[in-house]
Amino acid sequence: MKFSVGYQLQDENNRPLAQSLCEISEHIYEVYFPWISTETGRSSLADNRGKINWNSQAFLEEDLLMLKKKGIRLNLLLNGNCYGKMAVSKYLRNKIHSIIDHLAETGCAVDTVTTASPFIASMIKEKYTDIDVTASVNMGIGTIRGIGYLKDIFDGFYLKREHNRNIEYIKEVKAYTDSINKKLNILVNSGCMSHCPMQTFHDNAVSHEQELLETDNVTDYEIAGCWNYYSKKDNLPSLIQNTWIRPEDLYNYEGLFSHVKIATRTNERPLNLIKSYIDRSFYGNVLSLLEPNHSSVLGGYTIDNKSFPRDFFKRTSECNNKCQGCNYCNEVFEMTYKKLTAEI
Repeated sequence: MKFSVGYQLQDENNRPLAQSLCEISEHIYEVYFPWISTETGRSSLADNRGKINWNSQAFLEEDLLMLKKKGIRLNLLLNGNCYGKMAVSKYLRNKIHSIIDHLAETGCAVDTVTTASPFIASMIKEKYTDIDVTASVNMGIGTIRGIGYLKDIFDGFYLKREHNRNIEYIKEVKAYTDSINKKLNILVNSGCMSHCPMQTFHDNAVSHEQELLETDNVTDYEIAGCWNYYSKKDNLPSLIQNTWIRPEDLYNYEGLFSHVKIATRTNERPLNLIKSYIDRSFYGNVLSLLEPNHSSVLGGYTIDNKSFPRDFFKRTSECNNKCQGCNYCNEVFEMTYKKLTAEI
């Protein structure tokens, strides 16, 4: 099983992350990346409140070329949830075509585009028959019927995060995607809350992050509502109920996925994160593996990854999600919630 990892300019050792990935290229299936100042599921690589890093495009192109020469696939992210008035415009179509054509001319031909927009998917399939188009996890596609609706414009689908630990259901969906010659993908380290009712609001806001930064906003309102929720200690056990998969449990997915996606675009130690999944082992706070990383809400404590019970994956993979009648995750939280020390 290989890994799809997100682009950053540097790793935690202040080296180009692309260079570090080339050194472990046998484990890397693809690198997914945004284009400069284009709406995606994260903030811009180059624009910080109007302060443009004019070297960013040159660095990005240099890194992409390095990865391409090493045989690592390139996945262009166009996964913003909202493109505003440009959502179905000729402008957006032309801009996307221009980006893809430019990358091909520089030797960084795009292998895959990941998008949350059916419009973008259609525009790419019409012109670029050699590019795979993947439905973003932000679309929340969690059913065979949902995949069937979009099978003519997408080549692959990220499974809705809430199904990540349900192995039997994944097998059902995989059998269907195989039958229609489509790929099924999975994001293994999302820190988002399971069944979050604020997800759409937050994803839309992130798409317009540059505009929000220049607006006179209410300063005491947190756009990502999970931070408000976790500010109350009584709610912390729900961190265990989310959709992430520990490195130690990844072996359960062998045969279901040829590669898995790791969110690394904002992680402070992306190389350590990637190697933890490669090694199927991690010592430390499990939240530090996730994006977003909610470690700061623990207040001097950690959720110690090596303190999880041996039956954790089995119990959560057979869960009926009727949390109101079960106390297992609360018990796991008490087992793993430990005072932060140098050893953890």
